[in-house]
Amino acid sequence: MADTAITRHAQVIGAGIAGIAAALRLAKSGWQVTLHEAAAQAGGRCRSYYDAKLERIIDNGNHMLLAANTAALDFVREIGAYDRLARPAAAAFPFLDLATGERWTVTPSAGPIPWWIFDAARRIPGTKPGDYLAAWKLAVAGPEATVADCLDSRGPLWERFWVPLTVAALNTHPREASARLLWLVVRESFAKGAAACRPFVARRGLSDVFVDPALDVLRSLGGSVAFGRRLRGLGFEAARVAMLDFGEERIALGPRDAVVLALPPAVAGDLLPGLAVPTDSRPIVNAHLRLPEGVRPARPLPDDLPLIGLVGGAADWLFLRDDVVSLTVSAAEALAERPAEEIAALMWRDTVRALGLDPAAAPVIRIIKEKRATLAQTPAALRLRPGPRTRWANLTLAGDWTDTGYPATIESAVRSGAAAAAALTSA
Repeated sequence: MADTAITRHAQVIGAGIAGIAAALRLAKSGWQVTLHEAAAQAGGRCRSYYDAKLERIIDNGNHMLLAANTAALDFVREIGAYDRLARPAAAAFPFLDLATGERWTVTPSAGPIPWWIFDAARRIPGTKPGDYLAAWKLAVAGPEATVADCLDSRGPLWERFWVPLTVAALNTHPREASARLLWLVVRESFAKGAAACRPFVARRGLSDVFVDPALDVLRSLGGSVAFGRRLRGLGFEAARVAMLDFGEERIALGPRDAVVLALPPAVAGDLLPGLAVPTDSRPIVNAHLRLPEGVRPARPLPDDLPLIGLVGGAADWLFLRDDVVSLTVSAAEALAERPAEEIAALMWRDTVRALGLDPAAAPVIRIIKEKRATLAQTPAALRLRPGPRTRWANLTLAGDWTDTGYPATIESAVRSGAAAAAALTSA
């Protein structure tokens, strides 16, 4: 154990995945760590909770990792939660067009050569091999180019592949989303073949995989977690942060102490003078439906990966866990403005079609609107993503919205936390 006389103390503000990742990295490097969270629970937008209406534990949103998300998967292994992920033996993504009833499964080839696009039985219905080859335009896109600038927005490949992929990965419609950022997603997944595309989802919930075991490890390393701690302000002396203001309590920082600010961009921008942050965001709408007792899908989903992609309806993805169906709508600007009752009716309609249910059944439905789920991953917003270092020597930034080079996802959050911690440990 490090000598307490020279142990450095890190105050990590924000117990989302980025803050937790930073706290763990610092604790493993010998720092004394205190993790502060304004809410009553950790996890931020990646958490589970008991919903009294549904009488079930649900996630605030749905998340899927790919094998290409190496930082996130290493994080899960590090905290001993890898076995809590459902992970199929092969990379296969089932889809349903709710408007036509057509079903297909996207199954990438084993290696980097996309042989699957030359097989009519494996291609997306209505597409030709040449349609897919246009992806090279993403690889040479300029910094201001959008996905729609590079790809043909007519035809089935656009509606059945490029739109679902873009909104799932970037939470931004292709007509606005950065072509370069989507190319990174394609390059790291489909361009490497099936091994990089293998999907993973939490078996029992996000907190069970990403949050609770991580906090257990942090505490085992001597770290502490304080809830209900909203940072009100910071005090600065020269090029350092000297004080943290939590309202009823102020914490003075010693000369070897440091701070990781792992907060949403707007909050970080308010706290730090002169910090430019991306403020344009996009919403995600999630619906959780508890099926009535005895009601089971006529078209069940596979046990090893119970999800299906949807096009031609309102929802983008449907997940099934026991008797709870969860649906996600990304880049949901228009839908998020509609009343919850209308959204619930649309989600139930899509569920009935996808799973072959009786439309007369009466499920219990919870609608969750994340109005600022992620930053808008447009070329303009990406230019404003800051790196981990700031002009204060003992203050670093973390968050999926910082400049990790990756979309604002769990992968980016973990990478940002590691980068913020590394910047302090190397100082």
